[in-house]
Amino acid sequence: MSQDTRTPEAVGGRRGAAPRKRRRTGRIVLLTLLVLLLAAGGTLYWMYSSIDGNIKAVDIDKALGDDRPEKLPTSGQNLLVLGSDSRAGDNGDLVGGAVGGGRSDTTLVVHIPEGRTQAVAVSIPRDTLVTRPECARADGTAAPSARRVMFNSIYAQYGPTCVAKTVESISGVRLDHFMEIDFSGFKDLVDTIGGVTVDVKEPIDDKQSGLHLEAGPQKLDGTQSLAFVRTRHGVGDGSDLGRISLQQQFLTALLSEVKKQDLLGSPAKSYKIADSATKALTTDSELASLTALGDFGRSLNGVDPQNMETIMLPVAYDKIDPNRVVAHEPNASQLWKAIREDAEIPASAKKSPATGG
Repeated sequence: MSQDTRTPEAVGGRRGAAPRKRRRTGRIVLLTLLVLLLAAGGTLYWMYSSIDGNIKAVDIDKALGDDRPEKLPTSGQNLLVLGSDSRAGDNGDLVGGAVGGGRSDTTLVVHIPEGRTQAVAVSIPRDTLVTRPECARADGTAAPSARRVMFNSIYAQYGPTCVAKTVESISGVRLDHFMEIDFSGFKDLVDTIGGVTVDVKEPIDDKQSGLHLEAGPQKLDGTQSLAFVRTRHGVGDGSDLGRISLQQQFLTALLSEVKKQDLLGSPAKSYKIADSATKALTTDSELASLTALGDFGRSLNGVDPQNMETIMLPVAYDKIDPNRVVAHEPNASQLWKAIREDAEIPASAKKSPATGG
């Protein structure tokens, strides 16, 4: 997640950014939070009836209707995870809180293959130009399909159901579930854990995110952690693509902290984590209870977070507007095909010409 006080039309990529080899495997922050929440719910959900009402629901199935990709019998489970940067409520106190409306700052399509022993998360860059399908406006009227729409703007204009519809349209992947967590929830969760220590490779001075860190080991509280995973101006070429390594690094530190404290082995601490996370959680109607989250969480017991792979959707700088990116073919189609068919993802489907420097 990144701090961005600019409008959805603000600069995303940059011309002439020097591509460099980057890790294609790793984990990402929101996916980790999801796993922590589901693991806690899966083992201790019977204790959490008092916080069941924290979870908000969106009826994705009703909103999407019947014109959707086919659900194949061996296609595993597909989960849409959004990190939103709405400035409503507690989020208004965060750096950049003067920005109006809200946007989907991080979008992941999490695929859990049949058998549920591993998982892959596909990150869709927010500055990707896509064809948006017909979606409903807030007043219920239909907005016609549009081409070359920046992916990040869809959430702001039409909400999460249109994001889900767009993802299904561009990927052909049928989504089984939906989860969204907002910035204030992320901050409170890290504070509940007691902070996370990261080894800052180079000094970061980012006025946009409010993050100022010296090089070396630094223990970050919730506000600093949020800025760390959101910063884009202090790393790479300043685009949305350049911050992924920081998110991977933070996740590793977060997992280490969880393991050291044995948070999920303590009912009291697990309760605090679940209470903090669910206050900022929105799910599809089917998962909108701790019992449902617990059942889903138990079904993921065989998934080792350490073996989860994160892949950025293969993108290239747009030829018309180099400040935007577009899906790179045939790599992107190969990636989505493998996920639809629950097949091994070919190496070529993990290669992206645009890397963010």
